[in-house]
Amino acid sequence: MTRSVILDCRNVWKLYGPQAETFLKGNPAPSAEDIANANLIGAVRAADVQIQKGEIFVIMGLSGSGKSTLVRCLSRLVEPTAGEIRFEGNDLLAASEAELIEIRRKKMGMVFQQFALLPHLTVLENAAFPLDVQGVGKARREARAREVIELVGLGGREDYYPRELSGGQQQRVGIARSLAVEPELWFLDEPFSALDPLIRREMQDEFLRLQSILHKTIIFITHDFDEAIRLADRIAVMKDGVIEQVATPEELVLNPATEYVAEFTRHVSRAKVIRARSLTEPLGQGAFAGDVPHDAVIETIADRVEASAEPHRVMRDGEPIGQITRQAVIDVLVGRR
Repeated sequence: MTRSVILDCRNVWKLYGPQAETFLKGNPAPSAEDIANANLIGAVRAADVQIQKGEIFVIMGLSGSGKSTLVRCLSRLVEPTAGEIRFEGNDLLAASEAELIEIRRKKMGMVFQQFALLPHLTVLENAAFPLDVQGVGKARREARAREVIELVGLGGREDYYPRELSGGQQQRVGIARSLAVEPELWFLDEPFSALDPLIRREMQDEFLRLQSILHKTIIFITHDFDEAIRLADRIAVMKDGVIEQVATPEELVLNPATEYVAEFTRHVSRAKVIRARSLTEPLGQGAFAGDVPHDAVIETIADRVEASAEPHRVMRDGEPIGQITRQAVIDVLVGRR
């Protein structure tokens, strides 16, 4: 399925230091050494990325890789030094301050690692706050706030204060607040990294459940590759301000574009990312033990495929595209593929 591009980022740079714009105009494609010699910091360098409508696009990298700076450039919380960013076909960098405020109020939602809830407001009031800022009437904004509170699983806690909630519940309020304005584009900057591992897993489950209902366009930052492959439709891997590769989780693992990406993905369980379609063989003439979806990751189908001597048919849109055998699954599980 081809999706339209909602956010188009071309050759975006963010350099920190004196005379950064002048330097870049005189040297439009500087190396890392050029930048360092000019006493500048290359936070984002020549970034190209196209975000498709309805996808979960994960930007990941280690601390200092530039992922958060890039996202702040994409939302113009930070002004890029150079480049082009188009949102819904319009030049985002040409938008006036008033236009930008309107875009952020009505078309962009943001969730950060810090919950940033207002401690003196209840759950309901926190969730309704963006609509209050927009001047939406009390009855309408509270009705919308109740909808999103119910959506994130906090129904019945509308009158609680942040101090009365767990960390995971507070993050749910932050998510509800960002959803209240029904954004076209949703930015999440390491939203779960401050949570305990069990709560983090629960929030990932909740996030996927919400996306199955809402079908938002999401840009999600993380430094955790396991989180990335669990959530992402596509992933951009960054290093030293440069996007090393943009691909699906499966493509990153099977066909890394650089040694850095290969090292980054080396210890990832193949069964978590390889899908049935990648192991498909031509249909045989014998009996079949059952059917599996073409996009199922091996981890989710391994038990039943491995337990049967007969192959399973691999199905797409109700039609078989081939078969998957027990041996092929075993090869993935033991690392031979």
